[in-house]
Amino acid sequence: MLKKTKPIISLILSLFSLTPTIAPTLAAPPRTPDKEETCEILVIGGGLSGAASAYESLLVGRTVCITEITDWVGGQISSQGTSALDERGTQRSLLFYPRGYLELRERIEEKYGRLNPGTCWVSVSCFMPYDGHGILFQMLEDAAKKGGGTLKWFPNTIIKELDISNNQINRAIAIQHQPVSNTPPINTEPLSQIIEDAYRYQNSARFDKTIIQFVPQPSPEKTGGADWYVVEATETGEIIALADVPYRLGIDPQTYVNPSSPVDTRDPYCTQGFTYTFAMEATETPQIHVEPPFYSQYAPYYSYELSRLANFNLVFSYRQIWSMQPDIPQPPDYRKRTIYPGDISMQNWTWGNDYRPGNRDDNLIYSRGQLQATGQLQPGGWMGGLRAETLRRGEENALGYFHWLVEGTTDSQLGAGVKEKHPNNRFLSGFDAPMGTAHGLSKYPYMREGRRIIGRRGKTHPEGFTVAEVDIAKKNFRDDFYLQNLAPDTLHYLWGAVSAFVPPDAQINSMAEMPQRARATIFPDSVGIGHYAIDFHPCMTKSPAEAPGNSERAGIRRGQGSAYPFQIPLRAMIPQQIDNLLVAGKTIATSYIAAAAYRVHSFEWSAGAAAGTTIDFALERGIFPDELIDDMPSKEWELEVLQGRLQENGNPTAFPETSIFNNTWDEWK
Repeated sequence: MLKKTKPIISLILSLFSLTPTIAPTLAAPPRTPDKEETCEILVIGGGLSGAASAYESLLVGRTVCITEITDWVGGQISSQGTSALDERGTQRSLLFYPRGYLELRERIEEKYGRLNPGTCWVSVSCFMPYDGHGILFQMLEDAAKKGGGTLKWFPNTIIKELDISNNQINRAIAIQHQPVSNTPPINTEPLSQIIEDAYRYQNSARFDKTIIQFVPQPSPEKTGGADWYVVEATETGEIIALADVPYRLGIDPQTYVNPSSPVDTRDPYCTQGFTYTFAMEATETPQIHVEPPFYSQYAPYYSYELSRLANFNLVFSYRQIWSMQPDIPQPPDYRKRTIYPGDISMQNWTWGNDYRPGNRDDNLIYSRGQLQATGQLQPGGWMGGLRAETLRRGEENALGYFHWLVEGTTDSQLGAGVKEKHPNNRFLSGFDAPMGTAHGLSKYPYMREGRRIIGRRGKTHPEGFTVAEVDIAKKNFRDDFYLQNLAPDTLHYLWGAVSAFVPPDAQINSMAEMPQRARATIFPDSVGIGHYAIDFHPCMTKSPAEAPGNSERAGIRRGQGSAYPFQIPLRAMIPQQIDNLLVAGKTIATSYIAAAAYRVHSFEWSAGAAAGTTIDFALERGIFPDELIDDMPSKEWELEVLQGRLQENGNPTAFPETSIFNNTWDEWK
């Protein structure tokens, strides 16, 4: 049954101070750990990739510790509020997904009696975020029972320090926070107000802290390889920054493998926008809406964006997560959909609650230089690597967007006469509301991009492995833009990179005559699959992001468009320098253009399942994951055994008819 949401008329605006937060400072000296926890696999980050890693590991009897900064598992489908599964039609029609993701879909349908209780139109499954957590956590508990594994769950927990020597993480120090007695519960304040406190060792007026030391579980039978493994499954690549392994952040420069990039030099400050989602409920009567004191600052940003989208019912039903009348057919024209009192919408809109900073003075995810400048790479200095002030602005921007939806009459992109008031809606907040917070915003922002590792150097990738635009983009790389803007040598290498297989007797006189393949790169070390469009929510040009007249950074959307069904190579998950760390989720080794596709729900699950299975295989064999790919492109027989295990377990590593001889996948959309 659906929980009854708590009606909240006010937006609890007093929670949001207009005073800028102070830049992070070094924390107090470390405390002696209060307790020690042992595990075979430490999963840092409880999002979908982290949950999938744990799921596969528990099914084979491993002891798994999961730390998560919020108190919900599931990331996108729960604590980030984006509980609308992003899927592509052909993959969905074949149900060609990892087994755990299929089970998740089945349990959603079992919970509600239908897969799409919200009858949203952007997805075939939109549901309540709090149910995303409940369903997924039950899946993990059931996997532990079925496989004989041990699940150790640490909510409200962050990693503060890593002990690294001999190219391995030997222990991790974490801080778990809980409210001081007689103070408000967790999730009363938004993230910006508690994040710096959460990363400090000392107790505060708000939180009591438990210091936890994670160490390997003793294994007398171990003969080689690592004692344990750590999975980086955070939303921003927090652990790869703390471990200080090579990584990229922001926009990559234009090269023949990323030819659509608009810049010549790397820009670490421009990442995709992040979003604080919220839920709103349609009401029978008009509601009283108090204008937030900061509304005028953000109002110049809000817009329906495009004329074809300029319709409130369309925006409401876009990610509608609860329908009071799910059995009544709705018209195919989204503008004409009926919204019933009691219907609930989750909002995630580009020119709405997306917040899109892109300059060194307001970027959310600190670059390595900024981490050094704030002391966060010093022992005990780690504070999460995020700018709290930008989080606060993102929170205010989201609250302002709700007010614009119900009371606004301006539109920054479409001009006057477009936006009308829609007062018959209320903002849902409270611990029993869809987002599970007193303030009504998601517990953590929906992150589309984080730090991305650079994979290990190899014979074919001397600078380090990375999945690039040319590996996945469904694009004509011989159109006028590339002909007019790329140097002849760059064009030559580009056409070589995207050329199709041709028979030895084919009459080809130059690279310009080589046919372009119509499929993604086939990776011999593939351990998972994904399919989604290259989809950008670009950073803004000026600072702050909400500045009047601001515009998206020029040229970023040039790389946007369709992508072929793609693979997840193991080389993209193994960072340099540390042998017992695997990366799952959106922080694997991709360029910023490829990352715009390697970020949605089923991909995250596939990457996490691959990480969990690879770790079990490495522990069983007494080897390091790098040993599975270090001789490529030479044949790696143990890698083939791992790939066989993944596929036998229902975790595909390739799409049907994947072959270098199959140059076209025109039927895939």
